[in-house]
Amino acid sequence: MRRIYFLFILSVLYCNTVNAQGSQVKIANNSVGKLQTSISNKEDQKKQFTIIGEGLKAIESAQSDKKTKNWPETWAIKAYLTSYVALVDENEQSAEKNFSLAVEAVAKAKELDKFQSNHELIGAAEKNIIAKKQSLGTEAFNNNDFLNAYTLLKDVSDRYPKDTLLAVNTAICAQNIQQYNDALAFLLRAKEAGIKNPSVYQNIAAIYTSKFENELAIKTLEEGLQLNPYHVSLNNDYINLLLDNERYEKALKRIESSLGQDNQNKLLLFLYGYLQQYKQNNLSNAENAYKKALNLDQNYFDSLYQLALVFLSEANNSLNNKNVSKYNSFTNHAEFTLLRAYEINQNNRNVIKLLIDIYTRKNRLDRVQELKRKLNEF
Repeated sequence: MRRIYFLFILSVLYCNTVNAQGSQVKIANNSVGKLQTSISNKEDQKKQFTIIGEGLKAIESAQSDKKTKNWPETWAIKAYLTSYVALVDENEQSAEKNFSLAVEAVAKAKELDKFQSNHELIGAAEKNIIAKKQSLGTEAFNNNDFLNAYTLLKDVSDRYPKDTLLAVNTAICAQNIQQYNDALAFLLRAKEAGIKNPSVYQNIAAIYTSKFENELAIKTLEEGLQLNPYHVSLNNDYINLLLDNERYEKALKRIESSLGQDNQNKLLLFLYGYLQQYKQNNLSNAENAYKKALNLDQNYFDSLYQLALVFLSEANNSLNNKNVSKYNSFTNHAEFTLLRAYEINQNNRNVIKLLIDIYTRKNRLDRVQELKRKLNEF
């Protein structure tokens, strides 16, 4: 009889212990409810922190117990309470401490919550953590601390993949720490989310080009131009990429259509002239294009130099046709054009060499010697 009574006492004590263990979790859970009510009622932070303090004190007791320390609810509550403190506490040290505790608690809660019975509380804690990461990441980004910013913002972007600005900022961080594959991934995320910003397409194309994936780069710029027709910088990148990859016919068509939209673009006029000169062998069209570019900018060195080469080609053709008057006329035009180029850049070796060639033809040995001395100075 005594044995039965003794076992009964042990049983009661055990039940009381279990109840005591569970009551600490209940106290903490009640604190969560109180906190949410306090937030809804927009009560002051001091009162909210008092509620949180009660909850965390109960959780500490639950964590120290062999049974409740392995309850997913214990860690889910801790994650929520500490994540909220991390988000709103103006004391940086306290916020940082609670942020670390929250991250640890979320990981433990997710590990233990096999049946996802605490998914709402864990989800709320994760949202608070992500919000804190975004705040810290944005601050680091603004301070040009791109390594820390990237570490934080990439998780935020993974959480909100449709946020194009966030994806772009994360990509900028990755580029600044030379993580170009990651930068490409986040830029593509922004693109897939529907961003229209031409610089995004330019950056994607630039990364593809650096990886020698030129077809993907061309395709990307074409997609960018569909969203931003004839955007000057984007259009120039596209044309230059076509030229770099010897897609001359496609480049020429693009230049012609672009000039139909904007005939005051000296670069497009220069490129049109260049293709007419070297790929179409149409010196007349090339001459007109260079002259139009020079009408927009009389000191446009590249157009002056190429125009001089056109005149020299015309001079040589006239000489082959034994037309001396035309030969002399084109040679004089070339000389005059090169002198204008020389005034702009007196250290250009190619201009000096061409002038030496012209003055040699004209038997102007004084000018030849003068220019040769200039050439020897380099």
